[in-house]
Amino acid sequence: MYKKMTVRESTFIEVCAGCGGLSTGFMNAGFKPLLLNELEKTFCETLCTNHKGENIIQGSMLDLDLTQYKGNVDILQGGVPCQAFSQAGERKGLDDPRGKLIIHFNKLIHDCEPKMFLVENVKGLLSHNDGKTFKSVLELFQNNGKYRVYHKLVNSKDYNVPQKRERVIIIGVLSTISRTFEYPPISDRIVLLRDVLTNVPPSIGAVYPPHKAEVMKLVPPGGCWVDLPKDIQESYLGEKGMAAEGGKRGIARRLSMDELSLTLTTSPCQKQTERCHPIETRPLNVREYARIQTFPDSYVFCGGMANQYKQIGNAVPVNMAFAFAKQIKKFLELV
Repeated sequence: MYKKMTVRESTFIEVCAGCGGLSTGFMNAGFKPLLLNELEKTFCETLCTNHKGENIIQGSMLDLDLTQYKGNVDILQGGVPCQAFSQAGERKGLDDPRGKLIIHFNKLIHDCEPKMFLVENVKGLLSHNDGKTFKSVLELFQNNGKYRVYHKLVNSKDYNVPQKRERVIIIGVLSTISRTFEYPPISDRIVLLRDVLTNVPPSIGAVYPPHKAEVMKLVPPGGCWVDLPKDIQESYLGEKGMAAEGGKRGIARRLSMDELSLTLTTSPCQKQTERCHPIETRPLNVREYARIQTFPDSYVFCGGMANQYKQIGNAVPVNMAFAFAKQIKKFLELV
């Protein structure tokens, strides 16, 4: 009689977990979280509400001790804070305290020695300081040859997400593992807004003031401020604003059902990054934000409206996380 083989559960630890986009994708793919860490209290409440019974620690990643997990975790991961490298920010890089969190993430790699690690970051990391910062980050993560490090600029639209959202995904693999890691294949299907913005559960959402609503009514689906009558353009942006904006298309932007969403931000009605509903004259609401980030309708977001927008806008899209989790699981099963 043959003895049934036991398959060990794939495990992960996640820091800077946010509201759970990355962790949800990995859990959906069959990974078990050993620890989830998040600094923001309300974000942590969202994690606890949706991942009941898991080991969730609120607080700074700087205070974590992962030595007890040494050699017993498959992947250490996190959306390590990236404001220091954002193209919209001051781009101080590793001189910014938030940039130094990447250095501490490397300490956590030393602490628990995972088979793999994953870091999600913004596109601006690639070009910061003429690429020198990114080169330093990759060299740091190699840990004197202990890990082979891969990187790729990916777009969420390639992984069944109805949104253009470019992010750098860095993957590290223990050098003792001889196989080469390959990034997940691009999906042969493009998901458009009309695929997700129907039968959306009711939810809270921002509202335009009357004067702005009158302007947005004039913008066609897929259009922006350049589609407004000249006199409205001038009154809405002002002469200096029109000259400064030039080819920018984020102001007074209405999305289209037949297109992908532009990258969601922490608010759907910031002047530079407007995200107006394709058909109705209002900003996208919270549940529409969640649909575009591919969270299930059952996923609960804690806190007030502004905080919920912030959580969802900062999240890794669940479907993209799932695509990476499946690829990593498949890779580890052959190790």
